[in-house]
Amino acid sequence: MKAIVYTKYGPPDVLELKEVEKPAPKDNEVLIKVHASTVTPMDWRFRNGKTIIARFMTGLLRPKNSILGVELAGEVEAVGKDVKLFKQGDQVFGGGRPGAHAEYTCMPEDKVAMKPSNMTYEEAAAVHFGAVTALLFLRDYGCIQSGQKVLINGASGGVGTFAVQLAKYFRAEVTGVCSTTNLELVQSLGADRVIDYTKEDFTKSGQTYDIIFDAVGKSSFSKCKSALNRNGIYLSTVATIPLILQMLWTSKIGSKKAIFAMSPLNKEDLIFLKDLIEAGKVRSIIDRCYPLEQTAEAHRYAEQGHAKGKVVITL
Repeated sequence: MKAIVYTKYGPPDVLELKEVEKPAPKDNEVLIKVHASTVTPMDWRFRNGKTIIARFMTGLLRPKNSILGVELAGEVEAVGKDVKLFKQGDQVFGGGRPGAHAEYTCMPEDKVAMKPSNMTYEEAAAVHFGAVTALLFLRDYGCIQSGQKVLINGASGGVGTFAVQLAKYFRAEVTGVCSTTNLELVQSLGADRVIDYTKEDFTKSGQTYDIIFDAVGKSSFSKCKSALNRNGIYLSTVATIPLILQMLWTSKIGSKKAIFAMSPLNKEDLIFLKDLIEAGKVRSIIDRCYPLEQTAEAHRYAEQGHAKGKVVITL
């Protein structure tokens, strides 16, 4: 089968299209014919290997897993002997571990769910990483409540577009922060107010919030602290040494908290999101689609950090 392989860290050019052996499912796995995948921040950070935190996850000297792609949508081709929930021909979506930048990949059955009936493969592939991350940060770590004031920094990105929609689902008052060209998009997702970061610094506006969710890791707790209400929470999707230290500090001292956490996939959460999608409450935003052969170009574009929603790989 064809797959995009990398054997060393570096720029997008380290990604190569190669013929590799087609995987076989383990007892608890399904073999999926991939129809679409995406390039997430996790993918390009794993590829470039610039941070120690990323290398602890992927291998200090070289990648342990040579195929990237942590979310997908496709069709079940075969199932392991212990699989109970899926059969050949089922259309599924999900992810949670690398391997989807290939024609076929294997996933444990608890990492995928039936694809939303009202989504294409491309739209469904774009759900897992962004939507699950937004859901867990807002609901579980931020304990979002109806009527709270919530600010989403990076509201037009792969996580932020879902965060705006989910915050509105939880009946929060939502402010989205994005660039000039994305104001209309973020408004269309339901944001009550949109701030153009090229013209206004939300940390200096005098407005305060119960939750500030930095979906792109471009700000910091120190900078946002004055914009938090008493008992306010700063959430960030990007782990840095200062943030980890601030988490430890604020867990013991002060009413305002800084939080970073990994976002493990919960099968029930994926089904919850599927139900919201089929009810018309949440949708995917896709910026560009690239064929598998142009995955390096997709990484190059995604790494610039200006994509509206998701960058999709099609097969």
